[in-house]
Amino acid sequence: MSAISRRGFATALTGLVSKAETAIQGSFADRTAEMGHRIRDHAQFPAPKQELRVPLVIVGGGCAGLCAAYRLLTHGFRDFVLLEMEDAAGGNARHGENEVSSYPWAAHYLPVPGPHATWVREMCEEFGLLRDGRWDEMHLCHSPQERLFLHGRWQESIEPDIGSNKRDHEQFQRFQRLIAEAKASGQYTIPMERGAPANAALDRISFLQWMREQKFDSEYLHWYADYATRDDYGARAADTSAWAGIHYFAAREPEEKGPLTWPEGNAWLVRKLMERVRPHVRTGQMVNRIERRGSGRRVWTAEARYDCDAVIFAAPSFLAPYLIEDGPKAAPLVYSPWLVANLTLDRLPEERGFTLCWDNVLYGSKALGYVNATHQSLRTRQHRYVWTYYWALADGDPRAVRRTLIERPWKEWRELILNDLQRAHPDIRACVSRLDIMRFGHAMPRPSPGFLASAGRKALAAQEGSLLYAHSDVSGLSLFEEAQYRGYRAADRFLKRAGRA
Repeated sequence: MSAISRRGFATALTGLVSKAETAIQGSFADRTAEMGHRIRDHAQFPAPKQELRVPLVIVGGGCAGLCAAYRLLTHGFRDFVLLEMEDAAGGNARHGENEVSSYPWAAHYLPVPGPHATWVREMCEEFGLLRDGRWDEMHLCHSPQERLFLHGRWQESIEPDIGSNKRDHEQFQRFQRLIAEAKASGQYTIPMERGAPANAALDRISFLQWMREQKFDSEYLHWYADYATRDDYGARAADTSAWAGIHYFAAREPEEKGPLTWPEGNAWLVRKLMERVRPHVRTGQMVNRIERRGSGRRVWTAEARYDCDAVIFAAPSFLAPYLIEDGPKAAPLVYSPWLVANLTLDRLPEERGFTLCWDNVLYGSKALGYVNATHQSLRTRQHRYVWTYYWALADGDPRAVRRTLIERPWKEWRELILNDLQRAHPDIRACVSRLDIMRFGHAMPRPSPGFLASAGRKALAAQEGSLLYAHSDVSGLSLFEEAQYRGYRAADRFLKRAGRA
């Protein structure tokens, strides 16, 4: 047998590596950053093609804007337009679809609303989720719901149990007692404005500091609390106010079932909203300027210039200083960068312990784990799967992390994601055929210490007149219920101003 030269061997090895790299296909699925940076950099925009007159313009087609539009229609007001920068409405509740399944690009469930969540329950009844006080089982998360990979195997539930000792269990029990006391105080509700005034002292310190003051030192409990704040706020417990950290655990009312979820996540809710408001929605229209015009407003896009009586600003409030010439300064918000990936699997990987669930979390991972988008499927046999992988980039300065998020090539992100999953699924690379990534530079606001009591947040929440803020970041909590509440409130204020209350 003839010898192979060193160069020939290297060439052959390179060929093998190249084939391995190209075995898993994929791409970035987003383009928002490029458009948003044009606004940030004060780019020149073309003159609008037409001039239109309409009483009301809603800026932003995420859940807050869609809910504002829905509220207007339910009160008989139809003379408005909703402008959305993306080609599809939904914001953080958008979705994708392939030959295997629909899948979420961000928000993927709605907790079952308690009896006091009147507006959400009314909407659920309208959408057929709730009938005669009973939830439709088809839309409730199927069992098994969640598991945690810990010490080399999967366990049921994401509260760490494998390897925990008596001291850990005692601290978890004491933590739950404190949460029960917080719940009983009445200050932790959803929507947040429905609750009693917040404890200002808790808003001034971090959740991590509060835990230390309560003498909690269990490694498992600290991980659990940190996972919770990363999950809902995209921030570490050290960067989240104690009030917001407690709110995560204390605001929800006890439920026997749930959450409500779908293969496409909260895009199911978006679709139901769009069925009702679609004639008023203009997608692919990026607003580049909002001016005061007498007692009203003038809104500019490349397609049209809209003269209106009022604007409901349902886009993230960090955009306001770049778009609105005389609006109040944006609240001092820090926005969390996120990465979401959807992986198409041709087969399930081998694993140890508890079976595949809807929500699957890896202990000690910088990411948040993955949701099985095909979990709600009613097929008797499932041959291919889609997993939605969530990574809140909570470490480091968010501005620097955003640059990394945008500048790092897709292949590098792919390897980081697969390396993380490989800890629980050693053969994951042999299972995945495609991996697509969505990057969110400003995914959600962080309720940092002091934000709740900040004058900037309160100014946005109280805004009246021809400019009304409606995004969930006015609450500091990126939840569907908060988006709905802010959208409804803005719509009601407009109707009152227009004499249509």
